[in-house]
Amino acid sequence: MARLLDGAGKLGWVLLKSVLRFAFMFLNNCVAIPSYCLYLLLLQPLRIWDSTTFWHIEGIMFKWLLAMVSSWGWVAGYTVTEWGDDVRPISEEEAMVIVNHQSTGDVCTLMMCLQDKGTVVQRMMWLMDHVFKYTNFGLVSLIHGDFFIRQGKAHRDKQLVYLKDHLDKYYHSRDRKWIVLFPEGGFLRKRRETSQLFAKKNSLPHLTHVTLPRLGATHIILKTLSAQQENGSVGSDTGTLNQTANKRKGLQWVIDVTIAYPKARPMDIQTWIFGYRPPTVTHVHYRMYPIKEVPVEAEALTDWLYQRFVEKEELLAHFYKTESFPPLEGQKEAASRQMILDPLWLCIIQSLAFASGYMWYSVLQYLYCCLF
Repeated sequence: MARLLDGAGKLGWVLLKSVLRFAFMFLNNCVAIPSYCLYLLLLQPLRIWDSTTFWHIEGIMFKWLLAMVSSWGWVAGYTVTEWGDDVRPISEEEAMVIVNHQSTGDVCTLMMCLQDKGTVVQRMMWLMDHVFKYTNFGLVSLIHGDFFIRQGKAHRDKQLVYLKDHLDKYYHSRDRKWIVLFPEGGFLRKRRETSQLFAKKNSLPHLTHVTLPRLGATHIILKTLSAQQENGSVGSDTGTLNQTANKRKGLQWVIDVTIAYPKARPMDIQTWIFGYRPPTVTHVHYRMYPIKEVPVEAEALTDWLYQRFVEKEELLAHFYKTESFPPLEGQKEAASRQMILDPLWLCIIQSLAFASGYMWYSVLQYLYCCLF
């Protein structure tokens, strides 16, 4: 009987905590997202007069919004441990980031672990499934200039044309530095069986922890944002006329990010919102490749990209077996780094969001009373 009461008490506490977290998240969205939109609406004259400053301010507010999402997981004990290369020294250089995709929590994990990487978050462009356009954060991503891609053979060719146009129109004009994409084109659990059948049919590696990546978006990004060299690779010594005019070198790195969850149990967005899972450490492994080592010709790029995901498979297999990633070449033992968020900074951002929400509510209420 005592055990039953104890179990009921724990369940009741989890349910109460989930309700309180959801209520806070709901209010957080209600004040932060409209405030972001209204501030940018107010700053439209600045956009016409000095677009560089406008997008710099927008980027700062965008980073704050992503920090708020990170704080939902942080206060529940969902933290990140980083492995592999340290990407902070190249945070001001242009890079394409390729990530394995297991669940909706992957985006939240990236939002958290990139917060301490200089100006990366505020100058980043995301490529994500078009479904995210209809979430609470969809409007923010649309304003920021992220690209929503529609999956499926029927849409593939058109989407790549749209992506090329989107990059030409928004990437340099909004001073973006990093572009993030999930080359697998969907969640692991949804694509694994199809990927394995394709691999078997075409004598490709059998993968369990990742799926074979798709080439389209990666190829378009490399061709659009990097200068092609005569040897068929891409480099950063020269650039297009538009890039040169803006003193940009183009893409200089490809950053291969591998996300691993303990016991292969992915963290989803519902967990971040409700916090019903016990404190969990998500592990993120980075590996950097200079852009000159990346082929741009389709067939060679396909082989290169497949090899990256074979390496991801090996990294994840090692992690699930040992609970750590293998050491880098030349290292005897793998070193990890605990990613830390400043609680005071998170509190200040949240306070600013609620203060802004109250201010805009008061302003709009006053205007309404004046007009009606």
